[in-house]
Amino acid sequence: MSSYSTMIPAASWFTPKRLLGIFCVINLLNYVDRGAIASNGVNGSRGTCAEGGTCTSGTGIQGDFNLNNFEDGVLSSAFMVGLLVASPIFASLAKSVNPFRLIGVGLSVWTFATLCCGLSFDFWSISICRMLVGVGEASFVSLAAPFIDDHAPVAQKTAWLAIFYMCIPSGYALGYVYGGLVGSNFGWRYAFWVESLFMLPFAISGFFMKPLQLKGFVPADSKITLEPEIVTSGVHVIEASTGKDESRSLNAGLGDKSSNDRSKLKSGTKISDQFSRFLNDMKALLLDKVYVVNILGYIAYNFVIGAYSYWGPKAGYNIYHMTDADLVFGGITIVCGIVGTLAGGFVLDFMTNTLSNAFKLLSVTTFVGAAFCFCAFLFRSMYGFLVLFSIGELLVFSTQGPVNFVSLRCVKPSLRPLSMAVSTVAIHVFGDVPSSPLVGVLQDNINNWRTTALILTAILFPAAGIWFIGIFLPSVDGFDEDSEHQGSNAERSNTLPLLQQKTGETSASPAQSQ
Repeated sequence: MSSYSTMIPAASWFTPKRLLGIFCVINLLNYVDRGAIASNGVNGSRGTCAEGGTCTSGTGIQGDFNLNNFEDGVLSSAFMVGLLVASPIFASLAKSVNPFRLIGVGLSVWTFATLCCGLSFDFWSISICRMLVGVGEASFVSLAAPFIDDHAPVAQKTAWLAIFYMCIPSGYALGYVYGGLVGSNFGWRYAFWVESLFMLPFAISGFFMKPLQLKGFVPADSKITLEPEIVTSGVHVIEASTGKDESRSLNAGLGDKSSNDRSKLKSGTKISDQFSRFLNDMKALLLDKVYVVNILGYIAYNFVIGAYSYWGPKAGYNIYHMTDADLVFGGITIVCGIVGTLAGGFVLDFMTNTLSNAFKLLSVTTFVGAAFCFCAFLFRSMYGFLVLFSIGELLVFSTQGPVNFVSLRCVKPSLRPLSMAVSTVAIHVFGDVPSSPLVGVLQDNINNWRTTALILTAILFPAAGIWFIGIFLPSVDGFDEDSEHQGSNAERSNTLPLLQQKTGETSASPAQSQ
């Protein structure tokens, strides 16, 4: 009974709302980085030469490293390589390593990688640094949403997720503005160095704060049975202590060798079991029709949004001759992103947050939003474009809460980290990773930003159609599916560390109660 006493947490300053606030700031910094590298102040442009022989030097990363549009697009997607490789790994490790500590490891890698981005000297060096940025972000994107889903009020689950995902458009928008200001005044390298400095306190706190647990995961330290190796080792010691000195030495040596062999066997078995568990979990996800349909729609959606976020300022500059395209697109994105994302979450909660209602909201808002964005690029007037595009973005961004609500709730709790990791991998591998360079290639060939933007926007209509199919699929909310596997009260209590609102709510340990 005394072993349970360390598993029951004490009340803490670290409440659910503060957890949400900290995660939102971290998420904001992640997307400020993505917006900054897409801004004209950081990304810049290549040097040009007029027919008369007059040349102008390039600016930003593209100018310093003399990148063409394809290489520039690859640079935008380079961090996705690290993100895609590391996300499933972090999700799988969450079953054997405390997820909160994994977030701390990821943020530390992110901090180091952004610092190195500012020290890069050519295309390949900055590409490798961007890949490491993705590795650092992987643990956070896989594990933050399940933590929020665990501790949000029942009637506000989607609203809390919407607040968290609101940081995606607002982070991008702030990144445009931030990158434009810092890059123009101090140089593009300083943009990365300042980001690294802001993330450092959160990376450090990931190791020093008391770790949290996730619903559906029984922590390793909850085991009260002795390992077989420990018992066997104890027998050897007892036997050795009753014999002669020579026998003691021989038996001890044999015991050590046997223990090492068992340790190696156990380690190999553990890796094999973990890989087998991973394959079974992947099979369960891929056979879930609701999950697959949701991700397919999300892929098409993210293909468009990813290219918008990277090429938007440059397209606006070329189509409508916006001299302050970074500020204009940043302003539209931050307002529409915040309002739209929050509205989507609150509307779904108002409708009653079910999987069917989520698909209804996803399909309708995406279709109508796509129509507004498509018509916006047909306008010759910049002001007409800004009005219609703002309405379209408002509707399109309202999907962020519902689409992630479906990814979390169509699976059982123990699959949520992997669900979010696979979602992240899929929407990037088939979505915004190829979209930026492909749009760059398209533009290089047709050399017309308006036509390129119209072709890109049209892809939102299939996304709406795929999500419409989800309305008719039989679905069950899997949030409580693992409740029967949560074990004893002591084990369940370990899913609540640092999240009690009042000291009086904390249960006393058995050792304390005696």
